[in-house]
Amino acid sequence: MFYQLDDELWFPNPELADVDGLLAVGGDLTIERLLLAYNHGIFPWYSEQTPILWYSPHQRFVIYPDRIKVTKSMAKVMKSDSFRFSFNQCFAEVIENCATINRGEEHGTWITAEMKQAYIALHVAGYAHSVEVWQGENLVGGLYGVVINSVFCGESMFSKASNASKAAMIHLCKTGKFNLIDCQLHNDHLGSLGGEFISRELYTNILHEQNLED
Repeated sequence: MFYQLDDELWFPNPELADVDGLLAVGGDLTIERLLLAYNHGIFPWYSEQTPILWYSPHQRFVIYPDRIKVTKSMAKVMKSDSFRFSFNQCFAEVIENCATINRGEEHGTWITAEMKQAYIALHVAGYAHSVEVWQGENLVGGLYGVVINSVFCGESMFSKASNASKAAMIHLCKTGKFNLIDCQLHNDHLGSLGGEFISRELYTNILHEQNLED
């Protein structure tokens, strides 16, 4: 069962999500609604052919920063001068690359024009952040997400050079700023970095912990 949202700023209890995690339909992507969603472990995920869909998976796919798997070859990459990293230097360019990068057999994108505008607004307001990976002056990889207390809620990543997106994630984990990287849903790429499933209850508890810098 899922719930229909209207102009009122609310969400149903995340525990009421269906088996696939779908909780609600409709509403909008205002800063206020997005922050309310993320603070309750809810995120939007939809396409141009559907209304806004809000999800809260019963099991969350996450990476604990201190448990991230770094292979010997990736350790060499991170120690070399192959990449240069930055934070929040070109958020809009990162999200545009995430939306348009060729992902092989995947067709289309869930990062619609509406989504891009919404997350750029979140970034301007100080809630959404990006990691950029550079080779010289060329942006070759990166990721972006929303920060809630001690959790970095990852939204998407891209790579235009071998290992660039992995390097972005490893760099993010090594900052020591977060207790958890929320990957939302499983994929093999993140699984190879040590991603694992945790319960919604545990995820919510970690989500409400204070930021490590506080």
